[in-house]
Amino acid sequence: MPSAHTPSPRCHWFSVLAGALDRRSGRRLAALFLGVLLARGRHALSCWIRAAGLSSQYRRCYPTAAAVGRRVERIATRLLVEILKPLVTGPRVVLALDDTPTARYGPKVQGAGVHHNPTPGPAGSAFVYGHVWVVLGLLVAHPLGGVVALPLLARLYIRKANLGAVRATDRPRFATKLAMAVDLVRWAHGWLKMWGMAVWVVADGAYAQGPVLKPVLKPLRKLGVTVVSRLRRDAALCSLPPAREPGLRERPRVYGTARISLAKRAGHNGGWSTGTFTVYGKTVEKRYKTFVATWRPAGGAIRVVLVDEPHGWVAFFSTDPGATVTDILERVADRFTLETCFRDLKQVAGTGQQQVRGVPSNVGCFHLCAWAHTLTEVWAWARNADELVGHRSASPWDDPSRRPSHADKRRAWQHELLAEEIRAVVGEHHDHTKIRDLAYRCLDLAA
Repeated sequence: MPSAHTPSPRCHWFSVLAGALDRRSGRRLAALFLGVLLARGRHALSCWIRAAGLSSQYRRCYPTAAAVGRRVERIATRLLVEILKPLVTGPRVVLALDDTPTARYGPKVQGAGVHHNPTPGPAGSAFVYGHVWVVLGLLVAHPLGGVVALPLLARLYIRKANLGAVRATDRPRFATKLAMAVDLVRWAHGWLKMWGMAVWVVADGAYAQGPVLKPVLKPLRKLGVTVVSRLRRDAALCSLPPAREPGLRERPRVYGTARISLAKRAGHNGGWSTGTFTVYGKTVEKRYKTFVATWRPAGGAIRVVLVDEPHGWVAFFSTDPGATVTDILERVADRFTLETCFRDLKQVAGTGQQQVRGVPSNVGCFHLCAWAHTLTEVWAWARNADELVGHRSASPWDDPSRRPSHADKRRAWQHELLAEEIRAVVGEHHDHTKIRDLAYRCLDLAA
């Protein structure tokens, strides 16, 4: 079992998140977080259990993972409000929306189906069998430079054809990815509005549609949420409405009558401006055009930015007509950090390898990987680069000047966790049995 003498910040974070469950499951969840961070090699749930020293309670750990899946919003709320709030600075809170698949195997995995594979690779298939997750992440500027994405909450998208295979007690209502995206933004906005900061959402171009921008119940525009995304080349834009004549009592127009063609605007040689922007961590110079138009999916006026790229022009938009070109282009570039987060979740945290079948268990395990990623970034937030990459001395072929990766931060935290445990057992006690158990535990983690 892990030693009780552990660093207080780590224990505090784990107990804060575990407090959303009942007392017995909460204690196991706090220990299971340790297993998620210390597990090496395969990242099955059984590997987490062994790394956390919970092998004697393994039968109860599986229901604990399912309990996490049923209470993800409670835990994510604690993560956002009590742990991540000090990291948010500036005039606005920026959220990112995107979806990602996780490959699964076996016919008994509930909610799994055939989905489009966005990153097939040279020899990959265009389709993947598994789960698809709509993820909401928090974008924050890291002290070491650049922007990082911290996953907060996700929704499991299940095709309507696959819902029948899910057990009736765990079967969710069918919802599209767009409806899930709106639900995630509303959840976050309900808490972020108390911070007194503007809320921006930067989304993939697939989410720049009417169900997200102008849902039936309450538009995101009325919530005060600004959406930034890519704009289709054939978007049906209209001019601004004419000013209402004085004395008329009819409702003012929202959309203009003249159609705007993005292709004609981009093909015209005049009107281009040049600016310097910071995108993908580099300062670059770009040619752009910007104007205000009206768009029915957005429910009114939007700010449009056309950018002249080497491969052709691209268009972006913001539902806030007063947004600057710098804000739009830099926020669109920052969304790519969520794609990097997906890569780290699969390659470093082993998302999708947990070998559980039920929908609540799969949801719980995905969020445990996502929250472990977020907590690792928070732990490394105030530490300098030399402290995070000290292990590179054993790899002289590595570039010592590169910025610490998420794998570097995770490995540094693992070293600190084990070092604290060793000091607690060896430094304060001289019980040979505890020292022997600790030695075997370290060997099990290493091999």
